[in-house]
Formats: sequence, C-alpha cells, structure tokens
Amino acid sequence: MKKKIAFTKISAAGNDFILVDNRKKMLPRNVAKLAARWCHRKFSVGADGLMLLEDSRKVHFKMRYFNADGSHAAMCGNGGRSIARFAYMLGAAPKNMSFETDAGLVRAVVNGKSVRLYLYEPKDARLDFTLRVEKKEFDVSFIDTGVPHTVVFVNDIEKADVVSLGRMVRFHRAFAPQGTNVNFVEKKDSHSIYVRTYERGVEDETLACGTGVTASAIIAGLRGMVKPPVNCITHGGYTLKVSYHLNDAGDFLSPVSNVYLEGPAEVSFRGEVEI
Repeated sequence: MKKKIAFTKISAAGNDFILVDNRKKMLPRNVAKLAARWCHRKFSVGADGLMLLEDSRKVHFKMRYFNADGSHAAMCGNGGRSIARFAYMLGAAPKNMSFETDAGLVRAVVNGKSVRLYLYEPKDARLDFTLRVEKKEFDVSFIDTGVPHTVVFVNDIEKADVVSLGRMVRFHRAFAPQGTNVNFVEKKDSHSIYVRTYERGVEDETLACGTGVTASAIIAGLRGMVKPPVNCITHGGYTLKVSYHLNDAGDFLSPVSNVYLEGPAEVSFRGEVEI
C-alpha cells in the first residue's frame, strides 16, 4: 500500500506552493524527486515549489524549499510568507514568529490572510552594468535578496520579453554557476512599480516572486526612482508592499536595512498525495 502525505496548497499573490508538515520526518531523503513530481501541473498537484515545515532548535521552525524542477533554493519570499501562515494554522508558531531558512533567520507576522515577512539585509548590490546578450547590450543591475536577482528596467512592461530574454540572462555566463532570477520592471510613480519575473528553478515566468519584487523595489530605490514603501504590482494582478531603509551611500555592501515584504497568502485547498 502506498503511503499518503497530507498537504496544504497556498497561493501568495499568484505564487503557489505545496506545504507539508515534516516535523515527524515522514518524507524520504530524496525530496527533490518528489518536489519535481508533485509540482508538475499536468500530472500532479501543480505548484511553483514545495515547502517543508521542520523542527528547529533555535526558533519556532525551519523552512526547506524546493523549486518546481526539484532544485533546492536557500530562500523564497512568497514561500516564506506562505509557510508562516501554514505554521500559524498548524499551531506550530504564534502570529509573531521567527524561523530558519538556508539563507538565515527571518521573522514574520501573520494578520489574517496577510503576512508580513521581515528579511535579512540584501548583499552584493551592483548598479547599472552592461550585459551583452545575443549581440545586444542591456543595462542591468543585480542584488542578492536571499537568492540572486537581476533587474532590467523597461518602458513598457507588457512588451517585455520575459521568457525568452529572461531565460538567456538567467543562464548567462556572468552569473555562472548558480544563475540568476530575472526581473523586468517599469516605474509607475514614486511609490509604485510593475514587476514581471522569470524564476530560476521554475524556468518560466511566474505570477509573482517575493524576493524578486523585493530586489526590484530596492534597486529602484538605490537608483533614486522610487521611495519606500514601494507598491509592487505583479503579473498576477496582486500588489505586494516592500519597505526598507536606505543606508548611507558609503555602506554599499549593505545598502538597505529593515527590509520587509507584505501581502496575501491564501489557502487554495488541502489534500493527500502519494509517495
């Protein structure tokens, strides 16, 4: 008889995740294969990623994250907000909680269907450098918000070649060997931007990306285009709020602090899936 595992499906502004309570270590060691199978939209539950809630000796719990292709990622912003809601629903954590990720400790506050995630300071910011892609040159910026993100500013977000150009930038030798996520950004006003993201590991455009809108909002702020808090309008139509404090210009290794990401995290359904 095949073993069945209970799961909850949560959508965070269109970024959807399969969440499993793995505190009793029910899943086999090779979770990557399960993640790729369960996240397949044609043959199983379907999601942008699989998230495991596990025990922690330091804080309320530990988050482990696997992309839809089975690859492991150190952090996921919308996933972090989703697992915070999941942990609160399980009684594994209070409304104001802290948890481990493979990128570091984060804090979250659950307020109904909305979750605010306080992130660690981003790193490795590089503004306005030239990237050559198929005989064309693009002005891009880069920052690591737990995972690597490249930001490309465009004049018309609807005409942005998110999938084709995004894939070429994602695998560009400049970001080898780990690659990069790629965000296409259009400024709306001094507190708002539009963001579309090609996600590494999903290998396609997603309806939203938490670490991606965070990277986009911070880069836009460092370039003097917007002021925090920044409302980030995603491809799925939801708005995620990113807030941060701009540090002194001389402190470019840590250009911003007090970073948080806020938005909806709603349960889609619950079920069981076979191992």
